[in-house]
Amino acid sequence: MKTPKGIVVALLILFGVSFVAFTTFKAKNDLTITQKQRLLVGIGQLLENEHYSPQKINDSFSVKVFNKYLTDIWADDDKSIFLQKDIESLKKYATTIDDEIHGTMPISFVPAVSTIYNMRVAETVDLYKSILSKPFTFTSNDSIVTNVDQLDFPKNEADKKDRWYKKLKYITLTRYYDLQNQREKATVDSIKHKTDKQLEEEARQSVLRTENKIFERIKVKFTDDERFNLFLNTICNLMDPHTDYFPPIEKREFDEMMSNRFYGIGAQLTESDGNIKIVSIQNGGAAWKSGQLMANDIILKVGQGNAEPVDITGYDVTDAVKLIRGDKGTEVRLTVKHPDGSIKVISLIRSEVVLDESFARSLVLNQNGKKIGYIYLPEFYADFERANGSRSSDDVAKEVKKLKEQKVDGIILDLRFNGGGSLYEVVQMVGLFIGQGPVVQVRDKDGNSTVLTDRDNSILYDGPLAVMINEGSASASEIFAAAIQDYKRGIIIGSRSYGKGTVQKNVPLGKPLDNYSGRTEYGAVKLTFQKFYRINGGSTQLKGVTPDVVIPDLYDYMKMREKDNPSALPWDEIAKATYQTWQDNYDRNALIQKENAAIQADTIFTLINTNTKWLAQKTDAPVQLNYQIFKKDQKQIVATAEQDNNLLKLKSPMDLQVLPQDRDTYYNNPDTAKGKRYQDWLKDRTKDMYIYQSAKVVNDMIEAGKTQTAWKRH
Repeated sequence: MKTPKGIVVALLILFGVSFVAFTTFKAKNDLTITQKQRLLVGIGQLLENEHYSPQKINDSFSVKVFNKYLTDIWADDDKSIFLQKDIESLKKYATTIDDEIHGTMPISFVPAVSTIYNMRVAETVDLYKSILSKPFTFTSNDSIVTNVDQLDFPKNEADKKDRWYKKLKYITLTRYYDLQNQREKATVDSIKHKTDKQLEEEARQSVLRTENKIFERIKVKFTDDERFNLFLNTICNLMDPHTDYFPPIEKREFDEMMSNRFYGIGAQLTESDGNIKIVSIQNGGAAWKSGQLMANDIILKVGQGNAEPVDITGYDVTDAVKLIRGDKGTEVRLTVKHPDGSIKVISLIRSEVVLDESFARSLVLNQNGKKIGYIYLPEFYADFERANGSRSSDDVAKEVKKLKEQKVDGIILDLRFNGGGSLYEVVQMVGLFIGQGPVVQVRDKDGNSTVLTDRDNSILYDGPLAVMINEGSASASEIFAAAIQDYKRGIIIGSRSYGKGTVQKNVPLGKPLDNYSGRTEYGAVKLTFQKFYRINGGSTQLKGVTPDVVIPDLYDYMKMREKDNPSALPWDEIAKATYQTWQDNYDRNALIQKENAAIQADTIFTLINTNTKWLAQKTDAPVQLNYQIFKKDQKQIVATAEQDNNLLKLKSPMDLQVLPQDRDTYYNNPDTAKGKRYQDWLKDRTKDMYIYQSAKVVNDMIEAGKTQTAWKRH
């Protein structure tokens, strides 16, 4: 999580001292110290000395780095590039990587991997092109294992060829199956009358284009610097999943994500056939002001001022965006191909773009004669670099006030898929719903615990409250949900959360690039330096937050939580903080028991639970490459998935209304594309079964409160 600006600056100063100290370090054996070696050693020192629970960087750790790096994304994530003999030849580095990190030997492992990797990639390109040059037959009873954990590297060239043959056959079979379905439903003769042979050829050529694009991107994007950055990240991630190395561009991207603002050209991009294409232009942005860019323009090259432009053919959108965005007021030069075929170089000055679609927003649900407020918060964002920057706690407070003006009877706060953000913001936000009191506890590597407290005794909203969470709710979301649950302030609804109970800080590396952004020449390490704990003393690490009312969902059996990561830190607990629970005007435990019983008896959710468990089992099972068997399996899988999706969509949409203050954002937005996205989001919410179930719980809370109050008065 991001810390307030003052702390970041202090860390910059502190680490600056240690980094400068390292630059005077003289290596043993008179090794020549390169910039990369300084960076590697500096990060190693930081991890060993400052990480919350550092592993010893020794031979055992070295072996872990060795194994992980060789199967990390870009290297060989599905074990189809390297051969076993390559791994054997590299094993001489398996116990010396720690020496590289400590600076007692030169960097050798990554260059050695790169040499073999380059050779194997070139061979692989020839291999997949050769395989895809001949038709597949889908009548044999062979199968493919898609779970990479069940695979080893190919034993030899023949084994690799067989691995790639099955891999490409499987991908082609998937496309072939889709084309068969399209032919069955087609009304156009040119599609209806295609033969199986033509469909197989079309599917195979589609796979060829995809593989060409993948390997072209490896050639363009996976440079020596990228491979070294991946190496640094492998080392960081082995300390725990949330310790990361950010090169300068990625650090800027992280800051943009935290603040929900960036400096760019104001255009939405997409990838199409290996090209980066403009989808829409944002009103008021640099692209709009220039009058020279339009939808369907293809961006060929991106240049930073007068620097040599980079050809972005083969880039994906994420990588292209990293080049197009930059610092405030800087120049970016785009080489653009217009739909008429003309090519032009367009100079733009980057201006601020605010990602307001990631800000808090609210609606009013009219249900059973009640008005229930609904607040959606996708992340705990915070712009610490500006006094008036966007803050999630401030924005949620504004939404609560707007809902109170509408005289809502209760509020639902939706934190599903909210991955977290600012620790400071979550403390402020809990304070909107409770009086003065502790919110979360944090403990450092030395075992010192601190209680973070809401010191404002005022309460913005004291009515019925429900908080929605799921497997994608992590970190700050879990702190909020746990605090509301421990105070018994509201009812938590959904599925068990992600289970991230660690706190991160950004440690800048090298000299500052400017006087305002906090970014530095070598990027930063996002370092885990604390764990946080509930006020009841328990950690959310690994276990997450278990809702009061548990509702099965599509992600229950997917391996996507913290506990599924082998480098995750363990669960533990500390002493309980002192706090006073909320006093409801109804029997909270009885209501929760009633709601859970209703969910468990609901045939829809029982079926969803059965279906998702079956789908998860199918994901790990070998895939049959016989078309008839594959077709039968796919029909069953698709039918089950479609059944789940249909079960989760209400047959009669809920009456969700946009607040008067927000109507222009939805229906009169000068950015037509953005307005359409807002309307689509609203439409999706009206059919959301989980919001409907949460509203039912809030309705029951309201009614239970009325009944209890009436009984007391009687």
